[in-house]
Amino acid sequence: MTLTDLLGTELPLIQAPMAGVQNSALVLAVCRAGGLGSLPCAMLGADALRAELEVLQREAAGPWSLNFFAHQTPAADEAREQGWRAALAPYYAEFGLDIDSIQPGAGRRPFDAETLELISAYRPPVVSFHFGLPEPAMIEQIKGWGGKVVSTATTVTEGLWLQTNGADAVIAQGLEAGGHRGHFLSTDLSLQMGTFVLLPQLVAALDIPVIAAGGIADAHGVAAAMALGASGVQIGTAYLLCPEATTSALHRAALQSEAAQHTALTNLFSGGAARGIVNRVMRELGPMSDLPPPFPLAGTAITPLRAAAEKAGSGDFSPLWAGQNVTGCRAEPAESLTRALMALVG
Repeated sequence: MTLTDLLGTELPLIQAPMAGVQNSALVLAVCRAGGLGSLPCAMLGADALRAELEVLQREAAGPWSLNFFAHQTPAADEAREQGWRAALAPYYAEFGLDIDSIQPGAGRRPFDAETLELISAYRPPVVSFHFGLPEPAMIEQIKGWGGKVVSTATTVTEGLWLQTNGADAVIAQGLEAGGHRGHFLSTDLSLQMGTFVLLPQLVAALDIPVIAAGGIADAHGVAAAMALGASGVQIGTAYLLCPEATTSALHRAALQSEAAQHTALTNLFSGGAARGIVNRVMRELGPMSDLPPPFPLAGTAITPLRAAAEKAGSGDFSPLWAGQNVTGCRAEPAESLTRALMALVG
């Protein structure tokens, strides 16, 4: 089965869900072009999610996808938290902030029964996951209304696990990709591969469609992925400058600067490895550090610094997510960008 047959789309392109820089407007634009628009849901409360679902159900021109995280929230470690706060204390003093006033944040909520009940009324055509899959009963319920299940693999072992546990298609996330790594069977970054290394290995190992993601920013990149056996592509970074994206002015400026040529994996913003443009806090604390609590707990302490710095016009403490290839970022409508990305695919 082709990816377009599986998803019910015109084009074998998925717009990557990008929390914090998009809402349903980007989803709708990609759907109008014939691709699969994706809504990031892990940071949405019930009311906000319901409001977005109403828009998608009413206005989407074709199938659309909801994306959730399937992680397990770790237990709080007070010693680790205090160590993290101590590392950030000099920055708090710099901005005149009270480190003792930090309040627990909403963080990123894993997919659960309450969320499943909420979305079931809307029967989303596709539900995708990061960090594995939820429990089998939840997968069965999604498939029960005709929904397709997609998840991210960063190794062949993860791809095989996803196929065995109910995924209808697998996203091969290369090391070049922006945002959070989707690894879930191991956090050993030495196991992570580039897109065009991982992709053919997953294609050879799996019996379900494999979608290439990471470093694909133009029509030639899409064609190369398809030539290596991809059933389709997932693209995120290229959409960050589109008017339908909610990317901040600071983030947009960074993407168009020389700084965007230097990205790195960092765990400073959430506790999980994610690729973004290198900024001050990444340089001074080191992009990957033993200091932050595990995902997603690290975000609570760094968020006030981000807010204070951004208010002062600085992205020094902001997660400026981006993949290694920003050359495809264009300030043009997402609908026309989607068509341009697929121009060489017959």
